[in-house]
Amino acid sequence: MYIEELKFSLWADFIEREYLENEFRELINEGIINGATSNPAIFKSAILSSPAYKEHIQALEGKSAKEKYEALAMYDISKAADILMPLYEANDDGYVSIEVDPFLCDSPRATVEEGKRLYATIDRKNVMIKVPATRSGYTAMAELVAAGIPVNATLIFSKEQALSCAKAFEEGVKRYGSKVDTVISVFVSRVDRALDAELAKNGLPVALSGIYNSANIYNKVNEMKVLGCRVLFASTGVKDDSLPAHYYVENLLAYNSVNTAPIETIKAFHQNGLKRKALPISNEIIQEHFDKIAAIGIDFDEVLDTLVTDGLEAFKEAFKDILEAL
Repeated sequence: MYIEELKFSLWADFIEREYLENEFRELINEGIINGATSNPAIFKSAILSSPAYKEHIQALEGKSAKEKYEALAMYDISKAADILMPLYEANDDGYVSIEVDPFLCDSPRATVEEGKRLYATIDRKNVMIKVPATRSGYTAMAELVAAGIPVNATLIFSKEQALSCAKAFEEGVKRYGSKVDTVISVFVSRVDRALDAELAKNGLPVALSGIYNSANIYNKVNEMKVLGCRVLFASTGVKDDSLPAHYYVENLLAYNSVNTAPIETIKAFHQNGLKRKALPISNEIIQEHFDKIAAIGIDFDEVLDTLVTDGLEAFKEAFKDILEAL
């Protein structure tokens, strides 16, 4: 744990081969991170820009593009899982996530098959299978957890999505008959980027909608008390230079939660962030903020729906770019 008394974990939202052999180990040894996450956009950046993959790609000649991608990604995830294994064995998280093919998001059966195959092939207990929070995804999440596979539910913006994930995890744990670790990844900063320009024009406070939306989800998910399930705050790097780099980590610090962030954000929080609990925030304060947003004619639910659609398309585009390049 990054903060033991809060059961608060800090995970690195980054994977790249040379980094795994160097800085990743250092951050773990220094007790700064105790897990990691990946997604198609992260692997796109790593595979297409780092020379560390050149030799491995050449060795995969003759394979299909997806076979090449999976070989590269699973090698990195296996390496990360091995480095993190001592933490996992000490019951200090030690998880790393790999996402299923985002083009399978409308097929629960295909998502489950791929999730099970990735988990079995990597063959590390401290791997989480990442599944987008779509209607088909909820079905797949329940099936994977029922098979004892840890799941990272991703691309979550709304309370409805989060509670659907929690219900899927609850069903899966009930069928499995024992605890399975799961996280509900709530995207934060993208909400503010979608709203802040309009809020500022209307004299409303900015850089709060993502925090209040996430705080509301944290409250509601915790009320369900699903065995093994935690809220994970994602998309916590800042894009607004007027905000401190550690802004979203500091302001979402909560008991029994995870924050996954870019490396520079993690370093900024470790060096400068306040290490005090920021959540829960009262439902009254949260509601007052969103009432003000509604009063200026913004349909917040519609904004969130658009963010989900755009986020899924971005993952698909990144995945497509990797396959085309390979």
